[in-house]
Amino acid sequence: MPYYLGIDTSNYTTSAALYSPEKGVVHKKKLLPVKKGECGLRQSDAVFHHVQQLPGIIEELFSEFEGEITAIGVSSVPRDAENSYMPCFTVGLSTARILSKTLKVPLYTFSHQSGHIAAAVFSAGCTGLLGERFLAFHVSGGTTEAVIAEPHPERVISETIAAKTLDLNAGQLIDRVGVMLGLDFPCGRELEQLALKHTAKLPRIRATLKDSDCCMSGIENICRKAYENGASKEETAALCLEYVEKTIEEMCLSLLKKFGDIPVVFAGGVMSDAIIKEKLSKKINAYFALPEFSADNAAGTAFLCSIMHKNNKGDQ
Repeated sequence: MPYYLGIDTSNYTTSAALYSPEKGVVHKKKLLPVKKGECGLRQSDAVFHHVQQLPGIIEELFSEFEGEITAIGVSSVPRDAENSYMPCFTVGLSTARILSKTLKVPLYTFSHQSGHIAAAVFSAGCTGLLGERFLAFHVSGGTTEAVIAEPHPERVISETIAAKTLDLNAGQLIDRVGVMLGLDFPCGRELEQLALKHTAKLPRIRATLKDSDCCMSGIENICRKAYENGASKEETAALCLEYVEKTIEEMCLSLLKKFGDIPVVFAGGVMSDAIIKEKLSKKINAYFALPEFSADNAAGTAFLCSIMHKNNKGDQ
């Protein structure tokens, strides 16, 4: 029985996954530690923490594993674009290279963004989309982009940016507002729980778009001003998520007018927010990653590895 190992060392999470076409995915991940009151990590710190955490993650993943690894997939760059690079991905790539040589199995490299999109289509049960053209949103702490995803003979899928943030990423906005409210980084889950407690009507929300691109820095200022003027933590949290949802919604509707009625997939950690997902689902017919496959993880990379290996070798 073939098993495929996926490794991803992003700016927020250390993760590894085993995928079997017969048994599915087992994945392990661990957030990188961030000091109280801070909103992220320097790349040098991220690299250090990945070096410390990845051996334990892989050891835990293999603790009950009985079988042989067929091939290894790893996230080597943030996205499929020229000069796309972040030092944190070198930790996963170097580990994958060592394992590939030691185990004498093929190594396939993918972008972190491709892994997110693959994890979404896998967990949403729409893997057939990988054989066609579709619109994919990757919304996280490090990225807020909409891409046109298409089949690619060497990488399974390729992505071309269709729209993006012009300033803050959605996850950055959520974390900045969350830290302002005294929450622990990353703040998404706690901010969502606060927002769910707010039941009063919010003021009318308008997204700031330039063509299909978005601007989010103004939302941080709106939330800060509201909180300083007496809004509760619950109301401020709800206001932040309402703005994020409205922004993603208007970006998507704008792009569908431009590219036609093509399938839509939502991926990335921000899209695991139940409030955002519920509201978007009422307005847009789309596929969403399951929450456990939304945040940074290597499951999508392991799944892509299985497809790439099958395409190259004819193996199942």
